[in-house]
Amino acid sequence: MKPKIQSVVGMHDILPDDQKYYEKIYETAKEIADFYGFSRIETPILEDSDLFIKGTGMTTEIVQKQMFVFKTKGNDNVALRPEGTPPVVRAYLQHGMANWPPPVKLWYWGPFFRYEKPQAGRYRQFWQLGFEAIGQGGAIIDAQIIQIYFNLLRELGLKDIAIEINSIGDAICRPQYRRALAGYLKNRQNSLCADCRRRVKENPLRVLDCKEEKCQSVKAQAPQAVDHLCDECKKHCQEVLEYLEELGLPYRLNPYLVRGLDYYTRTVFEMFREGEGEKAPVALAGGGRYDALVKMMGGKETFAVGGGMGVDRVVLAMKAADIEIGKDKKVKVFLAQLGGLGKKKSLKLFEELRRAQIPTGEAFDRDSLKSQLRVADKYGARYALLLGQKEALENTVILRDMESGKQEVLNFDAAVAEVKKRLRK
Repeated sequence: MKPKIQSVVGMHDILPDDQKYYEKIYETAKEIADFYGFSRIETPILEDSDLFIKGTGMTTEIVQKQMFVFKTKGNDNVALRPEGTPPVVRAYLQHGMANWPPPVKLWYWGPFFRYEKPQAGRYRQFWQLGFEAIGQGGAIIDAQIIQIYFNLLRELGLKDIAIEINSIGDAICRPQYRRALAGYLKNRQNSLCADCRRRVKENPLRVLDCKEEKCQSVKAQAPQAVDHLCDECKKHCQEVLEYLEELGLPYRLNPYLVRGLDYYTRTVFEMFREGEGEKAPVALAGGGRYDALVKMMGGKETFAVGGGMGVDRVVLAMKAADIEIGKDKKVKVFLAQLGGLGKKKSLKLFEELRRAQIPTGEAFDRDSLKSQLRVADKYGARYALLLGQKEALENTVILRDMESGKQEVLNFDAAVAEVKKRLRK
């Protein structure tokens, strides 16, 4: 019988069997963050909606279709955060990080929200992690951010990771490219989907981000951003590619990669898992440079680069690749109890074993010694400690070798130290 109340459409429970994947991703990301000098930041789930309208762009899919926006009782317009970069930049400005030694390296982890059609790996509440480096303009930091995401995916066991990269220019050269693209698209509007016909007027670059099959043939013949780069952007792009080659990273230039956010400048990238069975690979990570965003949000002109990784998508990719996550810590000792007095004293002994950091199993809900020892066998415990009424009264405990079946009586107060000594052997 189905429960009357179920989770909201697009929101999903992360059950215990899946938690180990999320924990593994978090632990791996933290290790990488520590090595590369990134500090953890946590921004609120709820932000002023103007933060995303101004930072992400009025014509983006996120703002037009995907934000969860509502008014508070105090009549404030707020939004559940749909992405991580604008909140990080807001915090950077609000807390005076512009006065810190550059670059300011920050990383985040948490839930985000977008109102879109739920499907595998794409939820309305989804988990994302991100790395942001604010205050450094050279191509080397672009390459390092890409290296970080590549390392992260590889260290999680994912192989055949492909990197797609492009340069979309800056405020100097992008207007010229935008005009060339708009002119090309206007003559082919009848071949575009309804959304893209609107995008031609509002922001033609968004057409290149469209996944509709109808628009693919038009997109394939469109002018390319790399052909319209100014000298500085061209030089920056070339240097990024040279760094990637030096690192031996498997990249390919995708002249139609633009990403779906207005704040990007110059470098943009995405990462996919290729291989058999991947008919339409989805991006596991992506990002780029956003040198104009800090100024757009009220700060000084500031170099910045970063990206995000879809944790839920990576979990699915790890499962599809049959990547095994280390099993739960193996139980070495099992504590069995009999009778009311034995049960009471066993609780104290269990806590002493925990403080001694000895992995211990129990079945306090069972009274039969035979059924408890069956559980101990399932755990693969090396020893069992048996505590019944007699032992409780005599302040003793029985130590049972689960391999040989031999038993001996120990003093209750010395039991933990004796077990620890034997486990070391």
